[in-house]
Amino acid sequence: MQDTIRIIGIDPGLRNTGWGLVESCGNSLRFIAAGTVKSDIKLHLASRLCQLHDGLEAVLHEFMPHEAAVEATFVNKDAGATLKLGQARGIALLVPAKTGLPVAEYAPNTVKKAVIGVGHGNKEQIKLMVSMLLPKATYDSDDAADGLAIAICHAHHRGSTNARIEAGLRRAS
Repeated sequence: MQDTIRIIGIDPGLRNTGWGLVESCGNSLRFIAAGTVKSDIKLHLASRLCQLHDGLEAVLHEFMPHEAAVEATFVNKDAGATLKLGQARGIALLVPAKTGLPVAEYAPNTVKKAVIGVGHGNKEQIKLMVSMLLPKATYDSDDAADGLAIAICHAHHRGSTNARIEAGLRRAS
């Protein structure tokens, strides 16, 4: 008998951090919840990061996932925006790690390939495939749909990803 694993996917962003939860049992996926943690753009950066931290912490406390997956972000043309996104991504990695969850990271193209079958696609294609893979899924933003896509990606890759995480932990000890 296979274990059911609850996975949270996190799409980091300073304004909106999307999250999605699925349960994976073998090849079967089940939608649990999805949403968006928002920060107030009128506040200073540190306060906004606290809002993201507290919001993600509340989601983890409520839904108690077993594993987490976070989308990796790449440098864009605006260095300031890239740095701020990196700080939001740090929160997205820190919060589940502090609760003891294994945290995997996936490039955007890997997520798209796992969900829509190709490494390049748009938001509409991702939302369509998320809806097909998780027919009961509801979400409040494109960011939350992306969080579900990241969770789906992790469900498909978790065996090989967990082996890499465990190997890294053994090397670190």
